[in-house]
Amino acid sequence: MEAIWTSVVAVAGTLLGSVITYVFQRAASARAEGFARSEALRQERIAGFGAFAAAAEDYRHGQAARWYRGQEDADGPGFVVVRDEAHRLRTLARQALYRVKLLTDDEGVVRAAENAYRSTWDLSNARDQADWEARDAEAREAIEAFVSGASPLVR
Repeated sequence: MEAIWTSVVAVAGTLLGSVITYVFQRAASARAEGFARSEALRQERIAGFGAFAAAAEDYRHGQAARWYRGQEDADGPGFVVVRDEAHRLRTLARQALYRVKLLTDDEGVVRAAENAYRSTWDLSNARDQADWEARDAEAREAIEAFVSGASPLVR
């Protein structure tokens, strides 16, 4: 009878050990999977947020060229070229903005990105040099505000 109880205890101990091992391995696997997912999202955010900031800066430079060329000769062929380039850069900035919206649900970061895009778009509506300089400063500050707001999400 003692041999039967010894066998029962041995089998029960083995089963209990297997169950405990399974639980700990499952928890470790879930932690590793969560870490891998969060790291992948962080890398994607770095790429997406950086791409938006770069696209917004390129768009700002394109808007500057458009505005200055328009001041020189709004009916000339040179203006049409820089205007079309500004439109192309606007499209790239808008695409990067959509990517930002897909990568975060942080409303502050999304608002900052939208503000940077809108401020940059508004550069071409400046009435004179002083107005353009004020709008350009606002656009630069809006892009900086986006970067500052997004950076905690990638640290």
